[in-house]
Amino acid sequence: MHSADIRLVLGTRPEAIKLKPVADALAACGLRPTLVFTGQHAGLDPAEFGLDPFPRVLLGCPGREDPHAHVAAVTKALLPLLRSAPDLLIVQGDTSSALGGALAGFTAGIAVAHVEAGLRTHDPTQPWPEEEYRTAIDAGADLLFAPTELAAANLRAENVPGEIHVTGNSGIDALLDSVSRLPPPSLHDSGGPRLLVTCHRRESWGDGLASIASALAELAEAGAAIELILHPNPFVAASMRRLLAEVRGLELIDPCGHADLLRRMRDADLVLSDSGGVQEEAPALGVPLLVLRDKTERPEGIAAGSSRLVGTDRERIVTETRRLLDDPRATAMSRPAFPFGDGRAGRRIAAIIPGWLAQRTATQRLA
Repeated sequence: MHSADIRLVLGTRPEAIKLKPVADALAACGLRPTLVFTGQHAGLDPAEFGLDPFPRVLLGCPGREDPHAHVAAVTKALLPLLRSAPDLLIVQGDTSSALGGALAGFTAGIAVAHVEAGLRTHDPTQPWPEEEYRTAIDAGADLLFAPTELAAANLRAENVPGEIHVTGNSGIDALLDSVSRLPPPSLHDSGGPRLLVTCHRRESWGDGLASIASALAELAEAGAAIELILHPNPFVAASMRRLLAEVRGLELIDPCGHADLLRRMRDADLVLSDSGGVQEEAPALGVPLLVLRDKTERPEGIAAGSSRLVGTDRERIVTETRRLLDDPRATAMSRPAFPFGDGRAGRRIAAIIPGWLAQRTATQRLA
C-alpha cells in the first residue's frame, strides 16, 4: 500500500490547520499525500502551516459570496484531475471546498474520506451552509472519521453507508503542537478583565453583528480590555470596523496566524466566539468560552462545563459575561478539558487508511 495515491482537498485556513496532522501521519506511514488547494482563502501559504514539503496542485477557485457557486467551481475544476484516479480523496469539515471536493469524488467514483464527520445542530439554517454541506458529505463518504462518540452516533442515526471510526479531532493535535512552542504568557496590567472575541457566522451578518458590537462596546466602557480578531471576510471585517473603530478599550486586530490566535486565547480571561475551531480550542487551553450562537454542533464543550451558549442578543451577552467574570464557580471553566480529542487523531486516521484501502482492493478483485 506504499504506492497508494491519496489526495487531500483544502481551501481554508482551518482546513490547513486540521489536515496538517493527517498529512504528517500519512507521510510517516509511507503514504505521502498530494495536497489539492482550491484557492478559497486568498493568500493561503502552505509554508505557514508546515505543508510546503508535500506535493500540491492549485485549482485556482477563490471563494465567492455565493458558497453554492464556489462548490460548483471546485467540483468542475477538480474533476479533470481525477481522470487518473487516486485511491482516496480526503476532505475536512464543512466548507464549500470540502463539499466541492467530495462531489467531484462522488461523481468520478473515487473513494472519499471525511475528517470531522458527524457534527450536527440538526437545523439546516444554523450554521448555514455548513450544516447542509457536512450532511451531504457524510451521506456519500466511504470513510467517516468522527471526532467524538456523539458525532458517530449522529452518523449511525442517519444510517450513512460509510464506515465510521471515532478518532478525536485533528484540531487538538494541531493545538497541542502549537502551544508547546508558544512564548510564556504575557503580563496583565490593563486593570480590567481581558476578553478575546472572534465572530463571522453568516447567520449573524447584519443585525447579529450589530448586536454583538453593541455588547462589546458596553463591556469596554465598563472597563474590559477587549481584543477583536477581524475575520478575513471583507464584509465582516468592514462591518466591525465601522461599528467599533472608535470604541476605547477595544482593539481591532487584523487576521492573524494560528499560533498568534492561540497565544491571545491562552492569555485571555474569557473568550467570546462563534467559531467552531475556537469551541474546540478554548476548553483545551482552559479558557472559559461564551459561544455567540443559538445552536452548536459541538455540544461536548457545553457538557464538559467549558462553554456556554449566549447567542447574539446584546443584553444576554453583557449579562452572561459579567456573571461569568464575577462567579467564583467559573474557575471550573478555567481548567483544561479535552472533550474533542487527545492529540492523536491524525495518527489514528493514518493507521486506519492502509487496512481499509487493502480491504477495498481485495473486495474489488473478487467482484
